[in-house]
Amino acid sequence: MADVQNDGFCSLSPLQLFEEVTAQGEKVRSLKAEKAPKDEIDAAVKLLLSLKLSYKAATGQEYKAGSPPSDFTPVGNGPGSAEEEDVVDPWTVQTSNEKGVDYDKLIVRFGSSKIDKDLINRIERVTGHKPHHFLRRGIFFSHRDMHQILDSYENKKPFYLYTGRGPSSEAMHVGHLIPFIFTKWLQEVFNVPLVIQLTDDEKYLWKDLTIEKTYQYAVENIKDIIACGFDINKTFIFSDFSYLGMSPEFYKNIVKVQKHVTFNQVKGIFGFTDSDCIGKISFPAIQAAPSFSSSFPQLFNNKKDIQCLIPCAIDQDPYFRMTRDVAPRIGYPKPALLHSVFFPALQGAQTKMSASDPNTSIFLTDTPKQIKTKINKHAFSGGKDTVEEHRKYGGNCDVDVSYMYLTFFLEDDDKLEKIKQAYSSGALLTGELKKLLIETLQPLVAAHQQKRKQITDEMVKEFMTPRKLAFDD
Repeated sequence: MADVQNDGFCSLSPLQLFEEVTAQGEKVRSLKAEKAPKDEIDAAVKLLLSLKLSYKAATGQEYKAGSPPSDFTPVGNGPGSAEEEDVVDPWTVQTSNEKGVDYDKLIVRFGSSKIDKDLINRIERVTGHKPHHFLRRGIFFSHRDMHQILDSYENKKPFYLYTGRGPSSEAMHVGHLIPFIFTKWLQEVFNVPLVIQLTDDEKYLWKDLTIEKTYQYAVENIKDIIACGFDINKTFIFSDFSYLGMSPEFYKNIVKVQKHVTFNQVKGIFGFTDSDCIGKISFPAIQAAPSFSSSFPQLFNNKKDIQCLIPCAIDQDPYFRMTRDVAPRIGYPKPALLHSVFFPALQGAQTKMSASDPNTSIFLTDTPKQIKTKINKHAFSGGKDTVEEHRKYGGNCDVDVSYMYLTFFLEDDDKLEKIKQAYSSGALLTGELKKLLIETLQPLVAAHQQKRKQITDEMVKEFMTPRKLAFDD
């Protein structure tokens, strides 16, 4: 269930309130069945009643289990005046805003916390390292319990990192690098172990692909991930198809999660319908299980209480809201999270990039010529229609894809600020801005390709072999 406070219910949509009431009702039933302490049950019942009142205020209807709201007008909005809400879930990202998803609204909707200056400063103090430019520029913008992770680190209590990749194509694109670039930095500055999950089973369930093909994609993607430079002594990479049969502990945790999440809850959280295959309905538990150190007994010396920090894009948060609700009920610490924004398609920030359309993305297999052609031909411009107008009025960095890409891949803050000022004032033309991006991405992709060539099948096998990881325990 989402992390919400009593005074925060009004920020949720009626459908989200329905999901919260459903989840809280299940929690109350579970606590009663487990004969939890009376004060804990009373607190859960009080929250349930508060949620039901908020639901009635938002919809004008009494909550009815299994009957989500359909035709309703949100309080305060007349017909035609309601704002269109961004669609963000693990499989779909849609917005009508040319600037992209409204992340401040998403923080409120998901109930997470904004990564503010105080948190960034604390990360710098605790690690002794300058914050990554992804933090400085708000690319990682939201979190859950990061202060708790920093508390643990200061108290010499271990934690580990967990991130992943859904292998839907043989070649990854530059947007797929974002969580891995940041996770590598986290691994280095905190000196902690890492597990990386390849959800080849998920792609088989959702895509028109064979099991053999999704596993093949997983192995190819693992080579790209290894090429990011992860420490083999502290990193375990696995595909669900390969690891699930090797670890009874992993499967036991999957079943524990499955037992504590109802069909109504997963329908509410993920939008599943009665016509979805049962594999989809049970899959969220598989993505939840790596959040618990007991899923990896060989890696962590059978320790069951090591907390997990998950860097991921914000669209993956529903999986871990569910996980965080279940974790204390099965005796495990809640995972903490760091959320990133979406990497925009070349055509604009309305959607995230697609691995299935080569013209929306710069792929890690692209040649320098392909990179140049794609950027010049497809990168959405914030410039004006004529040189004269652009010189007079300047360009719009908020919607210009070339500038957006530079915020991800140009590490020099001073240079980026000068580019922004020059483009906004009209001194820098769109063609010149695209040239700067081409000159940034061509060597980055070429360097990655060189590193990937050095990844052998033996190295892949070593990264995928369960073994004790190096960490201070």
